[in-house]
Amino acid sequence: MSTDDITNDLTRNTENAPQELLTRTFFFLCAALSVVTTVSIILLLVTEAAKFFTVTAPLMGIEGPTASIVDFLTGTTWQINNEEFGVLALVSATLMITIGSAVVALPLGVATAIYLSEYADPRHRAVLKPALEVLAGIPTVVYGFFALIYITPAIQMVLPGVGTFNLISASLVVGIMIIPMVASISEDAMSAVPDELRQAGYGMGATKFDVSTGIVVPAALSGIFSSFILALSRAIGETMAVTVAAGSRAQFLNPLNPAAYQEGALPMTAAMVQLLLGDITGGGIAYRSLFAIGLTLFVITLVMNVISDFVAQRYREEY
Repeated sequence: MSTDDITNDLTRNTENAPQELLTRTFFFLCAALSVVTTVSIILLLVTEAAKFFTVTAPLMGIEGPTASIVDFLTGTTWQINNEEFGVLALVSATLMITIGSAVVALPLGVATAIYLSEYADPRHRAVLKPALEVLAGIPTVVYGFFALIYITPAIQMVLPGVGTFNLISASLVVGIMIIPMVASISEDAMSAVPDELRQAGYGMGATKFDVSTGIVVPAALSGIFSSFILALSRAIGETMAVTVAAGSRAQFLNPLNPAAYQEGALPMTAAMVQLLLGDITGGGIAYRSLFAIGLTLFVITLVMNVISDFVAQRYREEY
C-alpha cells in the first residue's frame, strides 16, 4: 500500500468519525435500554413479592396480612377468600399444559422442520415456511376461542365425560401455537448443517430418510433442543389461550395421571388474569400475590432459558 493510499484511508476515517460515534452511541443506547427494562422488571417483581411473604414484609414496611413462603411453595390449595396461597395448585396446571403441548408440538415441529429442510423443493419451502410463520402471528385469544368452539366439542365426542373447560383442549391449542417456533428454529439449525455431511452419507449408500434422521438431526441437535426449551417457555407463559380453554378452578392435579387432563384447572398466568379482573384491593395480600406468582413464573422460565443456553453451548457443532 502506497503512502497516498494510507493518507486517504486516514482522511476518510477522520471524516467518518462523528458518524461512527453517533452510530455506536445509538446501538449502545438500544442495548442499554433492553438491560434497564429487564432489570426494572426483575426489581419490581422481587420488591412487590417481598411484601407478600411473612419473612420479608416487615422489612418493606408492610403490616397487613402476609403469607408464609414455605406454605406458598409447598401448599396445594389456592383460595384467595380463605387466604390460602399454595402455588403448587397453579404450577401443576401449568406443568400439565406444558407437558401436553410438548407431546403435540415437539414431534410435529421436528417432522415439519425435516420436511422443509430435507424434502421440500425451494418453491414449496418459499410458500410453506412463511405460512407457518403466519400461524405464529395469530392472536392467542383467537386460539383460545378456537379451542373452546372446535377442539373441546371434538374431544367430547370421543370422551363424553370431559367438561367445557379442560386441560386436554388447552394442551392441544397451546401445542398448535408453539409448532411454528419449534419448526422454524429447528429448520434453521438443520439448514446450517453443511451439505458435505449429507453427501458423505449418500456416498455410503444411505437413503434420504437415513441421512435426515441419522446425520442432519444429530448434527443440528443443539439448535433443535434450544427450540424445544424456547417453545416450552412460551407454553409456560401463555395467557389468553389457557385463560379461555383451561377454566378457572384452582386445584392440584397429578401431571402423571392421564385422567386428570380431562378436568379444568387454573394455570399461573390465568390466575394472574383472574386476580386482576377480580375485586381486589390495591396493596392487599391478594394484590401482592400477583407478584409472587409472577416471580415464580419468571424463575421457571429463566431456569429453562439457562438450560437452553447451556445445551446450545455444550453441544454446538462448529463447521
